[in-house]
Amino acid sequence: MTEQDKTIEELPPADLVTGAAEDVHAPDPPEEEEEATYKEMSPIRLVLRRFFRSKLSIVGLVMIVALFLFSFLGPVIYQRWGEETVDRPEGGVISEIKSTYDYEEDGGKVTVTEVVEHVSTDNLLAGPSASHLLGTDDKGMDVFVRLMYGGRISLLIGFIVVILETLIGVILGGLSGYFGGWVDNIIMRIVDIFNCIPTLPILLIASATIESWELSPDQQIYVLMAIITLFSWSGTARLVRGQILSLREQEYITATEVMGLSVWRRIFKHLIPNVMPQLIVSMTLGLGSVILYESTLSYLGLGVQLPKAAWGTMIATANDNVVLQYHVNMWLPAGILIVIAVLGFNFIGDGLRDAMDPKAKK
Repeated sequence: MTEQDKTIEELPPADLVTGAAEDVHAPDPPEEEEEATYKEMSPIRLVLRRFFRSKLSIVGLVMIVALFLFSFLGPVIYQRWGEETVDRPEGGVISEIKSTYDYEEDGGKVTVTEVVEHVSTDNLLAGPSASHLLGTDDKGMDVFVRLMYGGRISLLIGFIVVILETLIGVILGGLSGYFGGWVDNIIMRIVDIFNCIPTLPILLIASATIESWELSPDQQIYVLMAIITLFSWSGTARLVRGQILSLREQEYITATEVMGLSVWRRIFKHLIPNVMPQLIVSMTLGLGSVILYESTLSYLGLGVQLPKAAWGTMIATANDNVVLQYHVNMWLPAGILIVIAVLGFNFIGDGLRDAMDPKAKK
């Protein structure tokens, strides 16, 4: 055997050589999968992934969804009693003779007796039963049903007020932060004035004024939303101003100036969207505060008035010592629902704040 034949025999088979070459030049599958996964992860998906990792966030979300189902679908399913339906049991109406007088008519004597009927509160204050799951209040209205309708008003007031105060705060805070100078001074001094106003005395004066207008209960709800919005927008304006003061010096804002974009497009198309994560967290945390604010005002008699139901108005019945001690079913459920709502919104706000933090671990 020649040296050339030995060399040929020592060479590996062609398929082994090809396989080795393929192993050397083949891409790494795990790296390819990781790269594809990273590219497909959008910012919204990343935020949701972080949000649902938090157990408290999920608990808060379940709380709020349960409250919305109870408040908005509950009256549709449970239609036995209405919001203002009065259930008067036997013996609930007491008749009393107020006055009696005689007069002559056509030569005869006529006796007139004036009878006054009133409802006995003792007979209307009923405890929980099969007919009324949480009993009735001092007006004979079903407490369980009024909790549902009260949730509608309290939650709607919270959302509408937060949206309105955010709009006002974004507009004024955006103008203040972008222009600076005398515009910033004027707007910030207005904010300082609103922060220094003694809220409770002003609300007492406003309540006395509103009562003199003799508004309907529905109109009083709108006035209440306007009052809460008026005293709540200043915090949002400060938040937006502070964020825009730092963002307006960025290079992309300089590029929009070079491109000749209008001031409104720079503020509301390029600056405000970058403030939205902080605004969403602020709005979520503010919902609980607005619900507490509305409940406090209704408790003091400045908010939603009878016959409309609100959680704060229902708690206000505890001002009566008899109701406070012996009829816990009238005010305690409303207090529990307020606690659930505030805790739920705070849990969601904390979860969003952690999920939108760019420094958080992925």
